[in-house]
Amino acid sequence: MRNLKVAIVHDYLNQMGGAERVVAVFHKMFPDAPIYTTIVDENKLLPELKDAVIYTTWMQRIPGILSKFKLFFWLYPFAVRSMNVKGYDLILSSSSAYAKGVRKGNQSVHVCYCHAPMRFAWNFEAYMDSVQVPNLVKRIAKWFTFPLQAWDKDNSKQVDYLIANSTIVKQRIRQWYGMNASIIFPPVEISRFSIDEEEPEDYFLVVSRLVSYKKIDLAVEACTRLGRRLLVVGDGPDRQRLEQLAGDTITFLGRKSDEEVVRYMQHCQALIFPGIEDFGITPLEVNACGRPIIAYREGGALDTVVAERTGLFFDKQSIDSLSETIRRFDQYDWDSECIREHAEKFSEDVFVKRLQSSIDGLIRAREINAKLMEVEGSY
Repeated sequence: MRNLKVAIVHDYLNQMGGAERVVAVFHKMFPDAPIYTTIVDENKLLPELKDAVIYTTWMQRIPGILSKFKLFFWLYPFAVRSMNVKGYDLILSSSSAYAKGVRKGNQSVHVCYCHAPMRFAWNFEAYMDSVQVPNLVKRIAKWFTFPLQAWDKDNSKQVDYLIANSTIVKQRIRQWYGMNASIIFPPVEISRFSIDEEEPEDYFLVVSRLVSYKKIDLAVEACTRLGRRLLVVGDGPDRQRLEQLAGDTITFLGRKSDEEVVRYMQHCQALIFPGIEDFGITPLEVNACGRPIIAYREGGALDTVVAERTGLFFDKQSIDSLSETIRRFDQYDWDSECIREHAEKFSEDVFVKRLQSSIDGLIRAREINAKLMEVEGSY
């Protein structure tokens, strides 16, 4: 295949989450490709992206945009449409919202890695959960979800190849867009984690942003009821409420360095993962440390947890159901090496190979189709 002119597109680069790590891997795959995004916060840019050529839109000049970026949801579709990427052969977008709506040229191939259908449009309550604005503003904002749903659905159909990051996202794409998508699980930085030969300590672990939809209260109340030690790593608007629910066996550690988090992961009995996530990389990071998971049987956990081998499920999002699973946790002998091997199936190398194979196949099919059309046109 000929050398491709590639552009990478992302919703916004003002956070350091799993979606941004996918962009970092895209940049690693195509280091010469510029990155187009609506806004960027240089202070929150992943180190792997510091050398990238990044183009922003006119939204970057809006006062307060970096701290209140969620409130400007209604402008992002216009900003994405203003991106000039029509001259590229391959557009590789990373999208949980707007990037899939970028306009492409007639000869361009658009591959979209979809972390989730647009949360604001399709899951408004969860999206606005951590936004501190008056209820009246939220009620007004909700009216914008209806045109955004139509915009999102229409633009998804312009994508040439849609990739979901998990089974539940594939299902939502089918439900809300009426489209099929393949699945490629997100890359996990397995090399950052290792098994510690010391015996695990007597505590369960939560590593999460503390917002209500993560359901951390279930872990806090279950461990309080059972008298089991729980360490909570992370911070967020729900922390005060959670502290009020907590008994003496619960410790809130706040934010910790990456090195400290790894040590907590290596020595815990298990990570408790009580929410519903589109995928959830943290459980696999804990698995890479050789430790198991206790997860609610829903969402991305169904793709990452192997029952009674790499963790346990609880079936209802309730204190009773989680408590029962914690009670039977000690009945199992956990094989750290086996758990680690499972996590390695989700490594960055696996992600890159699968994505590159998908891109190569799509480009090859396009080129063959173009040659067939030339031949037919010559008759």
